[in-house]
Amino acid sequence: MSATEYFDDPTVCRLDTQRKMVEPCSIVIFGASGDLTARKLIPALYHLFKEKQLPPAFRIVGFARREKTDASFRAELRTALDQFSRTQPVDDAVWLEFATHIVYCLGDLTDPTAYQKLEERLTAFGNPSLRHNLLFYLAISPSQFGAAVEHLQQAGLLSRRPTNGWQRIVVEKPFGHDLASAHALNAELTRYADENQVFRIDHYLGKETVQNILMFRFSNSVFERLWNRESVDHVQVTVSEKHSVGGRGGYYEEAGAMRDMVQNHILQVLALVAMEPPVSLEAESIRDEKVKLLKSIRALTPVDVARQVVRGQYFAGVMDGQPQPGYRQEPKVRPDSNVETYVAMKLLIDNWRWSGVPFYLRTGKCLPLGASEVRIQFRPTPNVLFAAVCGSKLDPNALTLRLQPNEGISIRFNGKVPGTQVGVRPVRMHFSYDSEFGAYTPEAYERLLLEAVAGDATLFIRRDEVETAWHIVDSIRRGWEGKPLSNREFYAAGTWGPMAAEELLAQSGHVWRDPQPVK
Repeated sequence: MSATEYFDDPTVCRLDTQRKMVEPCSIVIFGASGDLTARKLIPALYHLFKEKQLPPAFRIVGFARREKTDASFRAELRTALDQFSRTQPVDDAVWLEFATHIVYCLGDLTDPTAYQKLEERLTAFGNPSLRHNLLFYLAISPSQFGAAVEHLQQAGLLSRRPTNGWQRIVVEKPFGHDLASAHALNAELTRYADENQVFRIDHYLGKETVQNILMFRFSNSVFERLWNRESVDHVQVTVSEKHSVGGRGGYYEEAGAMRDMVQNHILQVLALVAMEPPVSLEAESIRDEKVKLLKSIRALTPVDVARQVVRGQYFAGVMDGQPQPGYRQEPKVRPDSNVETYVAMKLLIDNWRWSGVPFYLRTGKCLPLGASEVRIQFRPTPNVLFAAVCGSKLDPNALTLRLQPNEGISIRFNGKVPGTQVGVRPVRMHFSYDSEFGAYTPEAYERLLLEAVAGDATLFIRRDEVETAWHIVDSIRRGWEGKPLSNREFYAAGTWGPMAAEELLAQSGHVWRDPQPVK
């Protein structure tokens, strides 16, 4: 079923009827020869075009320094689309029409004349909107952002206060490698563009199930009434990755799991799960509440880091019956590397709703299952009646939001075992996105690109969000400085992490609930 068919259903309440209409525009992709363009951007734009979500007049301009013609660039993209499109096979008729909107502009990012050439190409389209409504997607290294936006401004393609049309900049993570570099990067971008023109993309926020966190919380009174310290015992956020570092050893030596996953994806999910209701569905209202939540996380001193944060690194083990080398044996990794491939932490939120409720976050590579989920575990029943008899066998109620894969929501409660004898056991009610909505699940980049074209910043990260998240991460990294990994922090590939992570929860009488394969 298509998106249009869903919204024809009289039971569906449309919330985006006031969203800005997408206007004719040009989408300029810097780094058009790169992997991101082939794997994500062009497939996303193709599907938006196929679903008739793009404006009637648009152009996609690939900007890169390799010698290509329009025809050869289109041929490369078609080959990539055959591999990476979420629907197969690619519709030839749709592609041929879509490809007429794609052109290529040869240019070096550091060459001012290349931007003049780009300006001439945009003007040659004839339609004034294709010249003045411009979305610049910087699929390039963050070290090149400053030069790109400066040259765009000098070429008359970017203005902080445009008099004709609009200009927006989309940038990919990483947004710096610490608070100081993130602050410098943001200052560089906003020197030539206004903050409301900068769209910082985190593909996690484009996932349907991540967006559904707010919908689930604030449109269902039965759950929102329980979403607080009086009913919730603790919260677990798990983002587990089955694959190893592999060929990304060089990058991982610089980033580690803390910078790669916690600073962006995991803290964003935490903010959505724990934030207060926004005053409206406007982008700034939602982003205001996310920032307030992040600022409410209790600051960690080096002593707190030692007690509340665990890092880990995988050593050689077995994955799916095959030997898996340890992190230190991966290409481009130092043989004595101290970089974390696993992080677990206990965070406390100092606000009225969550005072005293621990939030446990963890992520790691070479774990048994690749999954992302949020588990809300409710307070146990009083130690009378069934709890007095069953003890620990009476499982606490829990609600699990499965973000990927097998997206859905599960509620765990206790029920009577059928039969003449009296027994109780945990049972589960499960809602599956696939079963309920079928195959229509757009990729994250489809939604994010469409929102950027429409000028809706709800799913993008604001400057103060980025810097607040880095403040949290930097305090943890400072606590690690000069301290090598201990034996308790190593874990075998194919296991759920180091012993130290289990001990972290045991301090409060809790245990990790590992994601399970969904049959």
